[in-house]
Amino acid sequence: MRVLNGYEPASVLGFFEDICNIPHISYHEKELSDYCVAFAKERGLYYEQDELGNVIIIGEATPGYEDVEPIIIQGHLDMVGDKVPECTIDMEKESIRIMVDGDYITADGTTLGGDDGIAVAYGLALLDANDIPHPRLECVFTICEETGLEGASAIDLSCCKAKRLLNIDSEDEGVFTAGCAGGMRADCKIPVTMTSKSGVVCEIKTTGFLGGHSGIEIDRGRANANVMMGRFFLCIKDKLACDVVSMAGGVKDNVIPKNANATFIVEEANVDALKKAVEEFNAMIKAEYGVTDSNIAIVLAVKDVAECAVLTDASKEKAITALNLMPNGVQAMSQDLPGLVETSLNMGVMKIDAEGIQTCFSIRSSVATAKEYLAAKLEQITKSLGGEISYHGEYPGWEYARESKLRDLCIKVYEKQTGVTPKVEVIHAGLECGLLADKIEGLDCISLGPNMRDVHTPDEVISISSIARVWEFLKAVLAEK
Repeated sequence: MRVLNGYEPASVLGFFEDICNIPHISYHEKELSDYCVAFAKERGLYYEQDELGNVIIIGEATPGYEDVEPIIIQGHLDMVGDKVPECTIDMEKESIRIMVDGDYITADGTTLGGDDGIAVAYGLALLDANDIPHPRLECVFTICEETGLEGASAIDLSCCKAKRLLNIDSEDEGVFTAGCAGGMRADCKIPVTMTSKSGVVCEIKTTGFLGGHSGIEIDRGRANANVMMGRFFLCIKDKLACDVVSMAGGVKDNVIPKNANATFIVEEANVDALKKAVEEFNAMIKAEYGVTDSNIAIVLAVKDVAECAVLTDASKEKAITALNLMPNGVQAMSQDLPGLVETSLNMGVMKIDAEGIQTCFSIRSSVATAKEYLAAKLEQITKSLGGEISYHGEYPGWEYARESKLRDLCIKVYEKQTGVTPKVEVIHAGLECGLLADKIEGLDCISLGPNMRDVHTPDEVISISSIARVWEFLKAVLAEK
């Protein structure tokens, strides 16, 4: 039984459900890429699929639109794969389970992938239609956007004739994005030494942390579960002796982590003091994060006595220092655009064990020199602790264009349809427009999309009615001559 049967627009939602039924988290998009190729073959459409899995499908202009300037419809094939701890779905190999809740599509215990499955669904629905007038359509679907815009970096657009691009990778209907920050990934690794000790094995884990998208929600002050692990051990280190076995948290460097855990041992005589310290710590963080993460807490489980491999005292100090002194969150606000985050970073993934202290960051800034300085600061801290750092996935910012015919057209169509002037903004999150504009001289870009909420988290939802309104908007834009 198809979950979205009976909902409109039927064609868009039909393709979206197909996409949801295909596993396609980052680095595992091949099946979805092949699905797009099969779609093109079945309809006799020209397509290109590169060795990475990027796909371009071209639909020629409908009668009367042969002389209208071509347009690119663009989105990415991959999604962030996050899930609640109790979910057993293997997101590399199994499909998610979508559900409808009123006006919203959501998933059972996992991310939904509306970011950016809805873009692919719109593109396929446009190519599939026989009754929608349009100029030459060039649908460009990239891989590994969520890991550093890797597909957009590598894709060959030489078959494209368009100088206009509609990127469908924004989450607020009626808001047109016209610029974004640049970014990069940083992986830090610090060596540790281990020893063996006996004691009462204890575990702590986070609960009630909201997490979120590190580009969209980094300025909301939400707690970072990885950083919170470091803060807990900093708070207790002078109160009672403990030895760290391991720590881990987060799923992606561009997702604010909500789940983290640690295993450590204490002397039996210190168990009661540990319980009291956890109570005091919870009271403190609940007071600090009562607005942003109202149910925040860490949960303690006391296990049996055992002998474990633990970090030496010196290595434990390194771990506490790294988790507390490595920068995280908003670093600077824009001086030019009030309310816009200029520079930030997110400690999205953390792992500490016998292999070392490993932290993975997403760094973003609309000012290239500020991004470089933040990376250098992170490198300085890492090297001072005896570690090394590597960078990957760097992408340029997308500079706001003072003049844009495509933006003007989108504003005109939106005003005509709704009677409301849309908002035009520059965002802190990364988009592929900057990279693609480097490949096509004079490319005029705008980004838009239907209403989505809590993307990159298992609470992600997308509005059905908004999908329908954006569909009508896209058709109206394409109908303009």
